[in-house]
Amino acid sequence: MLSEATNSTRDWIALSQVIGVGSRTAAALIDRFGSPTACFEATTVSLESAALRRETIDAIKSAEPRELADRELEELARLGGEAVTLKDNRYPALLRESYDPPIVVYCLGDFARAFAQPALAIVGSRRCSTYGRNVAEMLARELAERGVTIVSGLARGVDSAAHRGALEGRGLTVAVMGTGLDAVYPKENKRLSERIAEQGALVTEFPLRTPPVSQNFPFRNRVISGVALGVVVVEGAERSGSLITARLAYEQGRDVFAVPGNITSAKSFGPNYLIKDGAKLVQTWRDVVEEFPVEFKARILAAERGEPRPDPLILDDLLLSDSEQWVLRMLKPDEPVHIDQLITRAELGTGELMGALLKLEMTDRIRQLPGKSFVKRL
Repeated sequence: MLSEATNSTRDWIALSQVIGVGSRTAAALIDRFGSPTACFEATTVSLESAALRRETIDAIKSAEPRELADRELEELARLGGEAVTLKDNRYPALLRESYDPPIVVYCLGDFARAFAQPALAIVGSRRCSTYGRNVAEMLARELAERGVTIVSGLARGVDSAAHRGALEGRGLTVAVMGTGLDAVYPKENKRLSERIAEQGALVTEFPLRTPPVSQNFPFRNRVISGVALGVVVVEGAERSGSLITARLAYEQGRDVFAVPGNITSAKSFGPNYLIKDGAKLVQTWRDVVEEFPVEFKARILAAERGEPRPDPLILDDLLLSDSEQWVLRMLKPDEPVHIDQLITRAELGTGELMGALLKLEMTDRIRQLPGKSFVKRL
C-alpha cells in the first residue's frame, strides 16, 4: 500500500509522462483540477472540456501512466535518487518562478543543499580551447570557494571544466542532464557524474532510461538557466547551444555574462556577440558577484574582506626551485608548449626539467595536455 505522499508523487510523475501532456499542459490541468491526482480522477467529460485530444484523454483514463510511475519510483529508490515535484518546498525557487517549469525533476545527490545557496550557470563549447577550459575552471573554482553553486550541463569541454573547477574549489556543483539519471552522457563523464552526486547533485526532468536524443537538450538548457541567478558563456560558435542557453536566460530575466575571446576564433563568436549585445564582460569572479542580488553580494564580499587572502602565487613562488620558476615563466595559460620546445629552450638538464614539470603538475600549477604539451593553470 503506497503512502499518501508517495501516491501524490506518483501522480505527478504519471501526469508528466502522459503522451501529449507537456509542462505547460500539465500545469494548466493542475490549475484546472487542483492536483495531478484530481486530473486522473476527472471524468471524461471534464477532460474533454479541457480541450485535450482523444488519445491524451484515453491515456489519462488508463492505468498505464500510474503503473509506469510506480516502477519509476521503485527504480529511483534503488538508484538512490528521488523525484521532486513543483509543489515540493525543495524545488528550486527560481525555476518554479520561470516560464514553463517542469512539474517534476529527478535528482541524485544533495539537491536541497545545492540550491540553498546562490547558483550560477557556466556553459560553453564542447570543443573548447585550452584558454576556454582554463577560464571555466578558474571561474568555477573561485566562485565555488565563495559559496556559489556552479550549474552546468555535464557535456564535454566547458561544462566538464566548470564542474571540475567547482569540485576543486570544494564547493557545490549541479549537473543538469538531457537524459535519465541512469544514462550519463557522454559516457566518459561517468566518474565525474559520481563526484558531482557526492558534492552537489545530478538533476533532470527526464525519466530513467531516457537516451541522449538531440531534442532533449534545449529543454535541459532552459533548466540550466532557470535554476541560476545568471549564465556565464565562456566559448561558443555562432549557432551553439550556449547561445540558446543565453537567450533562454534573457527570456527568464536572468543576468547574462560572457568571457571575451580571440576575435579570429570561431569559438569566440558567441561570447563576443553577447558582449556587444549587452552581456556583462567577465574577467574575474568579482565581475559576476557584483551583479548578484544585494543580500548575496554583501555576504560574499563581506566574507572576502573578513578573510584576507595573500596572493598564493607570490608566496608560493618563494618556495619553488629555480628550475620550477623557469618552467612557469616559459608556459602560458592559453598557448600549449610541447615538451620538445621546452627541452630545446631549457637552461637546465633534461632530468631537472622533467622533475620540475612533474612537481608543478602534482601541485596543480600546470596541466599536461594530450601529446606531451603543457599549459600554465590560471
